[in-house]
Amino acid sequence: MLVNYTRDEECRIAIIDNGKLDELYSERASASSHVGNIYKGRVTNVEPSIQAAFVDFGFEKNGFLHISDVHPQYFSRKEGVKENVGQKTPRRDRPPIQHCLKRGQEVVVQMTKEGIGSKGPTLTTYVSVPGRYLVMMPGMTKLGISRKIDDEQARKKLRQVISELQLPDNIGFIIRTAGIDKNKRELQRDLNYLKRLWKVVNHRLKTGKAPIEVYQESDLVTRTLRDSFSPDIDKIIIDDEEITKKAKDFLEIVMPRYQDRVEYYNETIPLFHKYEIEDQILQINSRRVELKSGGFLVIDQAEALVAIDVNSGKFRLPVDAEQTALEINREAAEEICRQLRLRDMGGVIVIDFIDMREESHRREIERVVRDGLKNDRAKTKVLKMSAFGLLELTRQRMRPSRERSVYADCPLCGGLGIVKTPESISLDVMRMIQLSLHQKNVDLLTVTVPMEVFEYLHNRRKRSLVQLEETTGKKIRMIVSRESLPEGVVIRCFDARNREVPLEVMSNTMITSPIKMSEPQKEEPEQSERKSNRNQRRDQRGRSSRRRERDRDNTPVEREQAQTESEFPIVEEMIPLEEV
Repeated sequence: MLVNYTRDEECRIAIIDNGKLDELYSERASASSHVGNIYKGRVTNVEPSIQAAFVDFGFEKNGFLHISDVHPQYFSRKEGVKENVGQKTPRRDRPPIQHCLKRGQEVVVQMTKEGIGSKGPTLTTYVSVPGRYLVMMPGMTKLGISRKIDDEQARKKLRQVISELQLPDNIGFIIRTAGIDKNKRELQRDLNYLKRLWKVVNHRLKTGKAPIEVYQESDLVTRTLRDSFSPDIDKIIIDDEEITKKAKDFLEIVMPRYQDRVEYYNETIPLFHKYEIEDQILQINSRRVELKSGGFLVIDQAEALVAIDVNSGKFRLPVDAEQTALEINREAAEEICRQLRLRDMGGVIVIDFIDMREESHRREIERVVRDGLKNDRAKTKVLKMSAFGLLELTRQRMRPSRERSVYADCPLCGGLGIVKTPESISLDVMRMIQLSLHQKNVDLLTVTVPMEVFEYLHNRRKRSLVQLEETTGKKIRMIVSRESLPEGVVIRCFDARNREVPLEVMSNTMITSPIKMSEPQKEEPEQSERKSNRNQRRDQRGRSSRRRERDRDNTPVEREQAQTESEFPIVEEMIPLEEV
């Protein structure tokens, strides 16, 4: 385990297996995670139509609380609902949310998912606090074992151990996978720690005024040591002295036997470069993922789902195609599970495997995927492969994916990854020119286009432009700007006195991205109003005299060129149409 800590900026934790990046966790100081934090909030609105409530818990956006996440303690007793505190109440036993919560009511909530885009955070009233070996669930009475522990002998042993623990009233506990081989003493120590912690939280709940935060999840290093450390990790190397001490102190409390595995790294070469991790991190968000066999994956993240396509590439076996498909699908399934963890992708995920005829082969690929996701910290559900070779699964989304956290949509293409071809833009330009020339009081038209579009118009549309000039009796002038973006087109109209005429009609099918170079920065409304009031009279007095002097000295074309160049400083030249 490698911990790279940049103070007041970012913390990154990488778990590597034989030099290969297996898991990556990161957290920035400017966008720290709030998942797992507990708040005392107040209901601001109840929406019966979606059976949900919105809760003010101290954030800019209110949290979303669905009826399925409302604990039975909030149910009205007159509804006659049997309280099932061991698990979430079945749908048939839930009363309508308007009978459970009301506006202004205080509720204790825990964040389960960060807000994504325009959506606010997701909340639950089923509060849980994780320890190293146990998960504490206040308000529950259940004593259980993690479903990920599927060995029946181990489960039987743990049931015996947990029955001997000194358990508090009205608090449930579940043994985590990390506690599978722990004895009574180790589990009791973790339980006592959680009891002391909840005592502090409960005091804050009683004395604090909503909205208020009453419990904050541990920092990234502590959370990772608590949730991801296992005896298989032989070293924990940290490049910050203070964090190294903090990690040792935490391990001394929960896992004292592993305290000596923590090492402080103080060499001049950055830690992740030393272990050749940086290059692997750079490849995480690549759309194409190469496989050792010669095949590859193509991963596309859309708004509704994540689509993963499996391709055989150069991989071939000297046997039949069925065996080739099985081998490449097996390797792809293992890599996909790793990529989902690294990229932190959640929601609906659809995998298009190479077609296989044998039903047993399909079941084997399903098993490989389930085994690969068994130790995933996020909850997953895998469905059966369809007849078309599609495998659907869901993975718990607790925060935006790594791609959404690191990248922003391209301002040019809007996140599509494509732009219009010069030919398509040229056709749009021709339609806009026709529209503009038929406006009233238009005598001169200037068109600013990128070089590629100008070349297309020069080679393919020269005659059409000349005909437009002849039939309308109006002039068209081209301005070439090498600095324009590929879809950056600006069309301006001028009357016979060289005054700009606004375009009356703009079609959405025409120029998709009109861009003006060196556009002046917008001022605040109040500042702009003050400046306008201060300069209005002076501007009115001087504007007419300056225009008369300029019009007297310059020809119409020179006047238009001077005005255009002041707004478009980076232009090659203004080219009259007859010279095109």
